Amino acid sequence: MPILSILIALPLIGALIVALVPRRRPELVLPIALVVSIPPLVAASYVLWNFAVGDASFQFTEHVVLVESFGISWSLAVDGISLFMVVLTALLFPLSIAASRSITEQVKTYMVLMLILETGVLGVFLSLDLFVFFAFFEIVLIPMYLLISMWGSDNRAYAALKFVLFTAVGSAFLLVSIVALAVITGDQMGTFANFDFRNVLQADLSTTTQYWLFGGFAIAFAIKVPLFPFHTWLPDAHTEAPTAGSVILAGVLLKMGTYGFLRFNLTLFPEATVDFAVPLAILAVIGIVYGAAVAIVQPDIKRLVAYSSVSHMGFVILGIFALTTQGMTGSVVTMISHGLTTGALFLLIGMIYERTHTRRIADYGGLAKIVPIYSGFFLFAVFASAGLPGLSGFVGEFTILIGSYLTLPVLTIIAASGVILAAIYLLWAYERVFTGPVVNPKLEGLRDLGFREVAIMVPLVVLIIGLGVYPKPVFERIEPSVGIILERIEATTGYIVPERGTPEGVVDVHYGQVSESPDHEEEGG
Repeated sequence: MPILSILIALPLIGALIVALVPRRRPELVLPIALVVSIPPLVAASYVLWNFAVGDASFQFTEHVVLVESFGISWSLAVDGISLFMVVLTALLFPLSIAASRSITEQVKTYMVLMLILETGVLGVFLSLDLFVFFAFFEIVLIPMYLLISMWGSDNRAYAALKFVLFTAVGSAFLLVSIVALAVITGDQMGTFANFDFRNVLQADLSTTTQYWLFGGFAIAFAIKVPLFPFHTWLPDAHTEAPTAGSVILAGVLLKMGTYGFLRFNLTLFPEATVDFAVPLAILAVIGIVYGAAVAIVQPDIKRLVAYSSVSHMGFVILGIFALTTQGMTGSVVTMISHGLTTGALFLLIGMIYERTHTRRIADYGGLAKIVPIYSGFFLFAVFASAGLPGLSGFVGEFTILIGSYLTLPVLTIIAASGVILAAIYLLWAYERVFTGPVVNPKLEGLRDLGFREVAIMVPLVVLIIGLGVYPKPVFERIEPSVGIILERIEATTGYIVPERGTPEGVVDVHYGQVSESPDHEEEGG
């Protein structure tokens, strides 16, 4: 069964269903959009449940040739790295749609764009053909731009334009690099071009060629992460976007960049990866400290959380380019955790903004006395984001620090200060917003969270605790896929992964292997 194609198609079918809702029945749009957003979550859960633990090869593989002369195919698969990105995407979209009750203008258009956006994000994480990957990578840009520019806050036009310009520049570098790589691969295979990831892996690239192509891919993904100094679009986009836009932007769109580094840069250009690892790790550490330091002085609570994303994603990049099993595995876990914790924070900020129409920290104070349930959820999200032991944030960042210390001890020690700074800016913000006297009379009588809002938050709370207390099921699915990337780097460069010791001979890397797990599709024409 082509479950991955179904998974990508389901949100698109849902968008069509929402588009057909009669204009005279606008009250039906949100519930219908919520209902049609559930099947992708069911399909993603099916993939998770049937994923073969310990199998490093691609699973649920689908392959259909689209344009044979250009080497373009509908090639989909999932491994331990992309698996949880797919599940996270399928989870956050229904929650974001459920939290969009405050959208009252052009609701149908809003929901259609949300579902199209979900299709694009899922396609990015599932595509193995570089041409199809780029198509989905660009599809994501359009609905997100419209969501910010049409339903954002006062400076939405500026934020949306800045988002598009930064992303478009990165996409230009990515497109040129993909085409060049496909042509080189095709030439070596005796065809015009070939975009299939597993064929591209077999291409013989000189060190110089790897440098240039690595740079083209890296610029695009660094902007998407965003990695310092390409981060300036993010605080504006987060601050001006509607609540659902901020949740999806932080929860999954930023992960497209870190996923791109893992899937393409490290795997396709191993020599360039080893040579550029330290410079990129340095930029990551600068982002960790800078993002945390700037977050401390933010007067806008939403902008504070936006800068915290710059810091947290710096940890992810540090773990990736530590080039250790623990560092890279911890990075994927942190990608999951960041989606849950920061998604929870943006949802909570949106809920209070609907009631008060302000995000200025100075306008609050004493909320814990007025809305205790809301305050409890917010404190939990703050602890999770700060990396409290027993919650998901601790597991990922602690693993990153352990793994990166093996190869980058000085940078790791500096990066550890980001954990302390995170506790400072998050707890200080909580103190100013929730404790002390109620100085703003407009806050008196504020309504606490209702059943719908509690229902939105509970799944995130459960997953944050679950990942923090028992992360083994996640680690054992991620580690084999991370291991195969490191094996390829070892086999082609002579680099020795510290935890693995000196490899004996050449490592056989089975990226093209199709898993025999239940319901997995065999390759075909």
